[in-house]
Amino acid sequence: MLSSIKTISTNSKKRFLFIRCLSITHPKTKVVITTDEAIEGIGSNITLLSGGFGLSGVPDTVINAMVNHPAINNVTAVSNNAGLDGRGLSQLLVTGQITKMISSYIGGNRTFEKLYLTGKIDLELTPQGNLAERVRAGAAGIPAFYSSAGVGTWLEEGKLPVRYDETGEKVLKASEPREVREFNGRKFLLEPAINGDVAVIKAYKADTLGNCWFRGAARNFNSVMGRNAKLTIVEAEHIVEPGEIPPEDVHLPSIYVDRVIKSTTPKDIEIFKYSEPASETSEEPKSENDLKRAKIVKRAAQEFTDGSFANLGIGMPTLAPNYLPENINVTLQSENGILGLGPYPQKGEEDADLINAGKETVTLAPGASLFGSEESFAMIRGGKIDLTILGGLQVSSKGDLANWGLPGRVKGMGGAMDLVSNPAATRVVVVMEHVDKKGRPKILNECQFPLTGKRCVSRIITDLAVFDVVDERLVLIEIDPEATVEEIKQKTEAPFEVSPNLKKIEI
Repeated sequence: MLSSIKTISTNSKKRFLFIRCLSITHPKTKVVITTDEAIEGIGSNITLLSGGFGLSGVPDTVINAMVNHPAINNVTAVSNNAGLDGRGLSQLLVTGQITKMISSYIGGNRTFEKLYLTGKIDLELTPQGNLAERVRAGAAGIPAFYSSAGVGTWLEEGKLPVRYDETGEKVLKASEPREVREFNGRKFLLEPAINGDVAVIKAYKADTLGNCWFRGAARNFNSVMGRNAKLTIVEAEHIVEPGEIPPEDVHLPSIYVDRVIKSTTPKDIEIFKYSEPASETSEEPKSENDLKRAKIVKRAAQEFTDGSFANLGIGMPTLAPNYLPENINVTLQSENGILGLGPYPQKGEEDADLINAGKETVTLAPGASLFGSEESFAMIRGGKIDLTILGGLQVSSKGDLANWGLPGRVKGMGGAMDLVSNPAATRVVVVMEHVDKKGRPKILNECQFPLTGKRCVSRIITDLAVFDVVDERLVLIEIDPEATVEEIKQKTEAPFEVSPNLKKIEI
């Protein structure tokens, strides 16, 4: 080898030595010690991207350093939600540093909700999948894209309230209508990319070069946010040397990362949910409301087919797998980045990095896989999910669904608009009580609440009946053994046909 080097030219020698030096010399470390160093140079009038989902993967160490920082004001924050009171971005809402949120869901954050409904902040509500894709597009240099989520809803029409007056009754500013274009007989909405100035994210491991590895479902929005901004700050639970994260396990490459700091804040869980002993789950529900819900859930469990992939909405839908028929195996997907949900954990075995879309503690089934929210919604919009079961507030006679907002109680659509955006590929089953608490029908000629999707529902399951939506008309196919067709007509505003093969509901 030495003799061969001697035979090459001087310039070739220099080039060989330079390449050899590059191969063994690492760039300067990106690790900073103090939070002041981490947030140095961040100013006002910025778009701030924050990873996390609920309390999972929230970069609290860096966010805490921004609270009441005199240079950081008039912030537009982009995040699925804003954490909870006293945690995450919610702290910057309290101080008034955030003046606008771009989110899919308010959730249980009372501070966020109050500020929005009293005209203190702007809120650009965005379907969760569109939110992830808008950030991904910005990171990839794509200025806009077409999405099927939100077609025929307030998103398309430009009616989403951005800012209310102080009473919460008058809308002072509404969203912009979306451009509509048709591809292969389907309508799509033009969604603009989001470009961030600063991204703050949380990783389980980061090496000194900035390569990151996310644990469990904590990748959620962290990976896609980290790829987007001009300045990306990572707080990591563990900072390791280059090479300690295998190259194939790098979820966020160092090219996207500018600073790394040690995370010093604890990991919390929003909703603790545990597996119940068989003796407890087998007990019959006591109240009338429990009986209704149990009937609905048990009937919904019959919608699963062997070998299918399913996504379940928050509330009653999550209970359906408890009553899976024998010999039926289903792979459950959660839009925060899990394919292969297992049962709830036993008490003491909960993991802050493993939660479902309802922010509940979960486990993983054998053969599960993990990914970011942008990939999760690509599966959903792309038609890879066979079945979604969602709760409903109202369903129309043509199969329109309203399930995310009602007067004075706007929580955000979360991922629901994305889940119903491809009804030709994903069967949408809605579970709900037949009438509301005041005895008013919930199956209507036209939905009165803001729509989640148009012409998207395949089947409706209530405590009294099962309807199919066939060619934009309702057909009663099953009836509760204790109900009559006449009773169902009285409690259903929308007209319906009665199947000649009408059956009793069996659970």
